[in-house]
Amino acid sequence: MALIALAADKGSPGVTTAAVALAAVWPRRVLLAETDPAGGDLVYRSAAAHGGPLNPNTGMLSIAATARRGLVPDQLWDHVQPLSGGLEVLVGLGISEQAAGLAGLWPTLGRAFASLADSPNAPADVIADCGRISGDSPATELFQHAALVLLLSRTEPEAIARVRDRAAALSNKLHGGARGAANAGMPLIGVVLVADTNNAAKLSGQVNDMLVHAQTGARVVGTIADDPAGADQLAGRRRGRLEKSLLIRSARKVTSDLYQQFGAAWSMPTGPAGHHSAGHHPAGHDGPAGTGMPGHAGAGR
Repeated sequence: MALIALAADKGSPGVTTAAVALAAVWPRRVLLAETDPAGGDLVYRSAAAHGGPLNPNTGMLSIAATARRGLVPDQLWDHVQPLSGGLEVLVGLGISEQAAGLAGLWPTLGRAFASLADSPNAPADVIADCGRISGDSPATELFQHAALVLLLSRTEPEAIARVRDRAAALSNKLHGGARGAANAGMPLIGVVLVADTNNAAKLSGQVNDMLVHAQTGARVVGTIADDPAGADQLAGRRRGRLEKSLLIRSARKVTSDLYQQFGAAWSMPTGPAGHHSAGHHPAGHDGPAGTGMPGHAGAGR
């Protein structure tokens, strides 16, 4: 199995919305980890499985003390809370100041996330919501342990320019300057566009051509529908058939395409950094609680 890291360069393209949507329809068991150093959103927006609020002290905050003594991947589950609907979440920090407690621990967390497939009791993929990143963001220390880094971007010209430059910078940092070589090493870098479904295919082609021409080492791997109504349904703020929303339908397409392209690689060991999947225990259903939908999952930034 694999660690999939989602991030954005600037602005609010909806990283948390995309992370929750992808986790909700992920074809195997998955843990959604809120790893944004600026703090998470789900504890403020989401109901726990028991109907009450999530515990803000159980998650990234509580795992810091454990990780300082070493972290076995199976210990991650001791800090996880299920949302209403069944999605398993590692709740993020409350405020950015708490990130100081994780100083020096990000690589330890990355190794644990990437190696969760080796859990003897509950192997799973991990989708990490890293929020907005810059060159010195500590969350980028997770990336070297990821199988795939997904940069989320809207389609305004300035957003596309920023994601192009961020992809090139990450490729240089993670792959040692092997520009233009999208498959030169792990992690692979992909771009997911948040776009109007009517223009998604055309925009994807244009942005992908730009990424290739600029030798960024990244390419477009899919689009998430720009669907405010679906995001409100996902957050529990609006009623409706979430599984029929453009947001969830597009998320299903992205996950299907990712597994078609990369699933085989995630089912076997690929190196010492933990980029592997033991191929254990597929979830056997489309998402949490057999529904594919979290009941009140947070939509986002």
